[in-house]
Amino acid sequence: MKKHILIVCQFFYPEQFRINDMAFEWVKRGYKVTVVTGLPNYPEGKIFEGYGLFKRRHEVINGVEVYRIPLIPRGKGKLGLILNYFSFPFFGFFWNLFTKIEADEVFMLETSPMNQCKVGVAYAKKHHVPCYLYVQDLWPENVEMITGIHSPIIIKPIERMVRKIYKGCTHLWGSSPSFVDSIRKYVAEDEKEKVSFMPQYAEEFYEPKPRVEHKGFNVIFTGNIGQAQGLEILPKAAAIIRAEGMKDIRFTIVGDGRARESFKESITAAGVWDLFEFVGRVMPTEVPDLLAKGDVAFISFADDELFAKTIPAKLQSYMACAMPIVASAKGETARVIEEADCGCCSDIGNARELAMNIIAMRNLPEARLREMGQNAFNYNKEHFSKKAIMDYLDTFLQG
Repeated sequence: MKKHILIVCQFFYPEQFRINDMAFEWVKRGYKVTVVTGLPNYPEGKIFEGYGLFKRRHEVINGVEVYRIPLIPRGKGKLGLILNYFSFPFFGFFWNLFTKIEADEVFMLETSPMNQCKVGVAYAKKHHVPCYLYVQDLWPENVEMITGIHSPIIIKPIERMVRKIYKGCTHLWGSSPSFVDSIRKYVAEDEKEKVSFMPQYAEEFYEPKPRVEHKGFNVIFTGNIGQAQGLEILPKAAAIIRAEGMKDIRFTIVGDGRARESFKESITAAGVWDLFEFVGRVMPTEVPDLLAKGDVAFISFADDELFAKTIPAKLQSYMACAMPIVASAKGETARVIEEADCGCCSDIGNARELAMNIIAMRNLPEARLREMGQNAFNYNKEHFSKKAIMDYLDTFLQG
């Protein structure tokens, strides 16, 4: 008989994170799955309609039993984000005192904030069960990048929290090889082997779709519009592309996020609104059909060393849909694109190099673009297979 997995994650369906698919897959594999999460509010920063302090705090979704503890929504400003980050572990402390859930093991997927993991570690310690952590955002590096704060007065306590969380885990995974190296810096010497690499995968609905005929050359971005994505480089590149006399290149932006308005302001400042189209936030299942209307898919990062260590989830999604990729990135993302031979990559912050890469891809023969897309699909199948990753996790969870 397979075990009872308790997933502790601040984000869960209807918020769109890969932990949803993992939970639903474990149910299909015969596990009993319970999720402890917060009230859904990502990315808009307000509680989703139909949810609240006294509404839908307990529900069953695709066989997964979901319990939602209170939290303060992210809002639009930094204060709201800080309160959101602290509210989940605060209310999680009281949940731990009174919960009657009896699970065999804990699994946590950590996208910021890291302190959400205190809830899962505390449950595992109290109930003497294994605790597994899949790290998607590095702390304290992520805090330093977002806030610009490097003072030891702030960073040292965060480091101590991170060490304590890692120490309380039975095994940890980093979503890139560089993440593994960074995680091990906060793990005791005799426990470094409990940290290993596990890539992210794309859900099954990410698949190649028949290309949709359209005018011009369409560069498409899908996903969160946040500070970390560094999308302000795109209007700068668009202005250079226009100055180079390329009149048929267009940009489609699919998604939403906290930096949407500042991104739009950068388009206004560059005077290139006629080259951009905003689709807004869509369900992930709609993304493959939208990508089919594009010629290349775009990835970018803010200029921070943290992102050299990152393999973003959208990279696997693009590759699974057989999309050629143009990126403003370095490190792990650049390595994957080069190894796969599925596109081209410019250095973060170099708008001219990005513009020239887009023009170069626009001028490639159609057959070469399709070859790049097929290379992306093949690489994804070989290195980021959902079945292989979930089978690997079974070796831990089945005990």
